[in-house]
Amino acid sequence: MSAQRDSISSLPDEVLGKVLSLLPTNEAASTSVLSKRWRNLLPLVDSLDLSDVATGNPRGFSDFVDKTLLALLTNSSSIIKRFILRCEHKHDSSQVDTWIRTVLERRNILELRLESSCNHFIEAESFRSNTLVKLTLSSGFCLTGLPPPPGGLFFPNLKTLSLVLVGFRDCEVYGYLISGCPVLEELFLRYGPPSDFRWMPLRHNIAVLNPSVKRLTITYPSRCYREPPHIQVFRTPSLVYLDYSSYAAGLYHVDLSSLVEARLDLQKERLLYEDEDGNDSGWGEYDYDDDDGSGFDEDHNAIDDNCSYCGDEDDDSVSDEDHDIDEDEYGDGDGLHDVTNLVAGISNVKTLHLSSESLEVFHLYCKSMPVFHKLLTLSFESDKERGWQVVPLLLNNSPNLETLLIKGLVHRVTDICGDACVCIARKKMGEETCCLSTCQVKVLKVLGYGGTNRELNQMKHFFGNLEYLETVKVGVKAENRQEDNSVNKKYQRITNVLTKLPRASSNCQIHFF
Repeated sequence: MSAQRDSISSLPDEVLGKVLSLLPTNEAASTSVLSKRWRNLLPLVDSLDLSDVATGNPRGFSDFVDKTLLALLTNSSSIIKRFILRCEHKHDSSQVDTWIRTVLERRNILELRLESSCNHFIEAESFRSNTLVKLTLSSGFCLTGLPPPPGGLFFPNLKTLSLVLVGFRDCEVYGYLISGCPVLEELFLRYGPPSDFRWMPLRHNIAVLNPSVKRLTITYPSRCYREPPHIQVFRTPSLVYLDYSSYAAGLYHVDLSSLVEARLDLQKERLLYEDEDGNDSGWGEYDYDDDDGSGFDEDHNAIDDNCSYCGDEDDDSVSDEDHDIDEDEYGDGDGLHDVTNLVAGISNVKTLHLSSESLEVFHLYCKSMPVFHKLLTLSFESDKERGWQVVPLLLNNSPNLETLLIKGLVHRVTDICGDACVCIARKKMGEETCCLSTCQVKVLKVLGYGGTNRELNQMKHFFGNLEYLETVKVGVKAENRQEDNSVNKKYQRITNVLTKLPRASSNCQIHFF
């Protein structure tokens, strides 16, 4: 039995090294006291995961890191491929710099991940590696100092760069870091709130300039910025996937010629209110509309024909004054919002996902809607506070659309809600051809269907006008559970009603999930 318990010690050194690499480094180091067999195995690990949380002693942690790195450096066979440093406590800056520099100088380092709860500034001059493939900077780690000269490289072999809640003292360093990675394929940016980086300007030109990036994710913290970015620049001709969540910028300049899929969550500006003493007193959305009603009464059946949420139908929504932009290389971007260039830049996508806020931003701040010739799949979310004003235009301008996915059918009804909405279509029936009648959609997928009268009327509208439908998939809120008769009866009632609805397409099949 004792031999079985210690059978792991009989494994080859290389295998034990791999096992220890899967453990936090402090636990891997503690195995040296098990027996003589384990005493000298630490230099065989190829991954260091160092965290000061376990020790609770900043001084002891620093000593441990120093000794660990020294032991590995003095062993000629030691190969460090991954280095993770997580700091909850404040450590001597020069000491931390030495750890990072020591790791980056290793010829075999492939991945570097740095996290800190305290601000720590990394000198850009020494922050580079010829072998690094994946880099993650998170929270308190920030670049400072001089960037490399024009054309200089930070990481010539880096393929994945993640910057999470990271601040930059100088936007130029940020730009050089991204452009200084010539084979970069994936870029993830999540900006930190200004409260964490009070020295960072809230409004500045933000440019993503890299010809090799294929996947880009950008996220701004919601409810944190008083003003949207002046300008957003995407010079990413190889990009195939964009996930962009932000307040809409004043101006966009983009090169997204290879884009295949886009996921947009664009929001209108939010303003930070201050009380009489100048203290922050909460956030509120900058409201461009006078009416805060949804156009429906409490049971969601009655329609308010006087809904003025979006103004008159002839109103262009965005005046020339809002877009008084000086067109230099990128322009000044001093208009409130203008997403026209962004929408035109994504018009070649095959798949497009839009949040409910994005629908409203498209309606208000896109001067002209392009034709989405390649668009095959369109999905969007609904919200009871957001309208569908732009949906008819999107459908009309997507001649090859095959799949339409809608997350929730309940939305805010307005005077120009469009004939994609059953309420407006019911009032204007016979006046003009419904946009759904010419739509080529073959697959309709609806999520979060609750079976209310309003939702049912919307489904009738879809079924009665989408002439090319082949498959309808409905995600019903009430689950079909045998152990709960009340829930099961509701599910059956909802599905039975939908199944009996008349359909414009004789080939249409309906499925529930």
